[in-house]
Amino acid sequence: MSPIWKVEATPSALNELARGTMVEAIGIAFTEIGPDYIRARMPVDHRTRQYLGMLHGGASVALAETIASTASNLLVDPQTHYCVGLEINANHLRAVKEGYVWGEARPIHIGRQTHVWDVRIYQEDTHSLIAIARHTVIVLSRLTKPEKFG
Repeated sequence: MSPIWKVEATPSALNELARGTMVEAIGIAFTEIGPDYIRARMPVDHRTRQYLGMLHGGASVALAETIASTASNLLVDPQTHYCVGLEINANHLRAVKEGYVWGEARPIHIGRQTHVWDVRIYQEDTHSLIAIARHTVIVLSRLTKPEKFG
């Protein structure tokens, strides 16, 4: 299979882009870029657990959105377009209390104006599926002036 990406990137380059952002703050790190998928891992620790000691659902969603939105941005010409999240939904299937989780995003639909991604999140040591998400991303033009908010 030939790669789907229009922008060449490495996990280390993506991790460098995340410096100083929430992605870095909660420990998300890109680990692999395949021909049609991207993977990243995240620790289950004091930054990502909720008060009952389990991985916070919002942290899982942050991982899913980070991977899928980044993948979309590798599918467009960065001089003319950029991609941001439009909608995400997730199902949390299993609790994780420690270690690492990793997520993988694969495209369901790659259109001119939207991309839809399937993201699966697994517990690293057991490979148990712990969450699934579907993330829709909108493709925006850098050539038009963005509207001001409210």
